[in-house]
Amino acid sequence: MKIRKIIFYLPVLLLFFSLRGLCADPAAASAPLALPSKEVLATMTKEQKEELVQEMKARTEYIRSMDKSQLTKEDRKALRAELKAMKHESKAVTGIYISVGALIIIILLLIIII
Repeated sequence: MKIRKIIFYLPVLLLFFSLRGLCADPAAASAPLALPSKEVLATMTKEQKEELVQEMKARTEYIRSMDKSQLTKEDRKALRAELKAMKHESKAVTGIYISVGALIIIILLLIIII
């Protein structure tokens, strides 16, 4: 009985996800991602920030998978600028993380100075 369910639901799910991709608006996928300001970021919840990071990752993957040979120089420059802006914004969203090695060095410097 379980095998029959799997055999039925697997093609249905595959069909559902493949049709979803066909209905997507390609113009919306190629549109630049609107990044929020720092004031808006300060009021966002953790879930909203995670959703924004996922959108940025999806947009970055889309840009990386694009065929850039057909783009003009201005378009490539705009894509690079958008990627840089998203990188800067993702650092503002996710915060700054200190590695263990850097933390040890900071602690040692504090011990030496004090």
